[in-house]
Amino acid sequence: MSLIERIALNQSRLCFPGLTRDARGVALGAKGLVLFPTLDRLVAFLAVYTHERSLQTLLPQLALRVVQTPLGLREVVLEFLAESSDRMDGMADVARLVGGTLLTGTSRHFVAYRDAKAPFGYDVTELLSTDAPLALYHERFTQAYEIERSLDLRGLLTRLMLHVDPTPRAVGPRIVVAEAGLGPALIQYFARSSVEASVVLAEWPNAFDDTPVRRYVFRVPELPRRMAPLFATTPGLSAFVPEGPGVAVESGYAHPVSLQACPVFDPSGLVLLRGRGEGAWVVERLGPMGDVRAFVRFSLGQVEPAVAVSTGAPERFRVPLRLVLSSAPRRDVKATWLRPEELPLLRRLAYVLPRATVAAAEVAVTSRGVVVRVPTGADALAVGTFFVEWAPGVFAAAGYDLVPAVAPEMLTQRLSLRSSQLVFVVPDGTSFAIASEAFVPLETLLLEEAPRLTPLEHERIDALLTEPITLQPAGSRMPL
Repeated sequence: MSLIERIALNQSRLCFPGLTRDARGVALGAKGLVLFPTLDRLVAFLAVYTHERSLQTLLPQLALRVVQTPLGLREVVLEFLAESSDRMDGMADVARLVGGTLLTGTSRHFVAYRDAKAPFGYDVTELLSTDAPLALYHERFTQAYEIERSLDLRGLLTRLMLHVDPTPRAVGPRIVVAEAGLGPALIQYFARSSVEASVVLAEWPNAFDDTPVRRYVFRVPELPRRMAPLFATTPGLSAFVPEGPGVAVESGYAHPVSLQACPVFDPSGLVLLRGRGEGAWVVERLGPMGDVRAFVRFSLGQVEPAVAVSTGAPERFRVPLRLVLSSAPRRDVKATWLRPEELPLLRRLAYVLPRATVAAAEVAVTSRGVVVRVPTGADALAVGTFFVEWAPGVFAAAGYDLVPAVAPEMLTQRLSLRSSQLVFVVPDGTSFAIASEAFVPLETLLLEEAPRLTPLEHERIDALLTEPITLQPAGSRMPL
């Protein structure tokens, strides 16, 4: 026989100790309690709850316990502050989904929280006569429980087995753990590859002997994608993904509970959760970390002091101007040079050039070919050797750099260019100059002489109509 009954709408007196009605009329105690039949149901509850919510507001009064019935059956309870019916409603939804039972109370006695059958909650008609630490009242059972032991939330999260992550993150921050023999080599590797990283030599107790375990721990803000396979396949190296302050999960695996929503780990230490069922590495206190560039090996060579034996003016030296391949993106193309054998291509291209390019282009015909200059950009010309304007009046082949890299003004000065002269430096290292007055508009050279036009005499149109046309209304049988 059940000892609980539904609370009516206007019921003001409640028999259950510590049970009151809030502003919405819902019966509520000071605490909430979720009863789980097994430990895995508790894990499922934490996984679902932390998917969208954080446990931070529940942690100050959160308690996990293993309880035992008079028949010796073990169950798990999660106890927390109720605060409001809004919080309890959210907990009830998650508990119902994972197979748990939500109750509310104040001290030792807890009654079932409201559901669809009793929208205002439940009251009891008679209390159990027991000294047990917990007495639970529900429609399906009324049971007293003994507390067997308490559960530590951090210890529970640390012992849970990781599962393979179906969508692993290839890039992002990483914590890399290296064996003592690989640490110095990894420091050199990071520094040589210009990867930002910091390192510390960490220790933690060894389960097999008194010698502590020593590992190099690296914190890498952004691990390059090309290095990810190295740490996944190299023995002695392990990569972990940070999942919150003081905790990280091995790369390629995922924790069943969102650790970012469970701030139970000490930020001054580090807990490294490993996959394949292996035990976690727990560093109680992580020392200060240093930049890997501070640990790069270097040596001092034998430097002979230079002693001046005389003074005087230094000898002048000069180097030739050269054209070298450039890795920088190509700048705006201003001209193109077509050798004599490439002129037929320009004649064909003239039919498809846009109006703006034809209007802006200028052409100079020389013995070495034709130079077409387009101040607005010669990209539309798809033939010839392209040039960019390296300095005023100096054009270099596109895709190359002029070295030494002197200022454009100095380059113009050393070449002794006249204001009416343009210099073109080609990839083979040679150059040629063209007077600016040699360039004429492209429009004046495109069209050949117009064909001769044959004038035609016109005649009066009425003289061509030999017979008159008579229009008749529709439906008339008279022929036109």
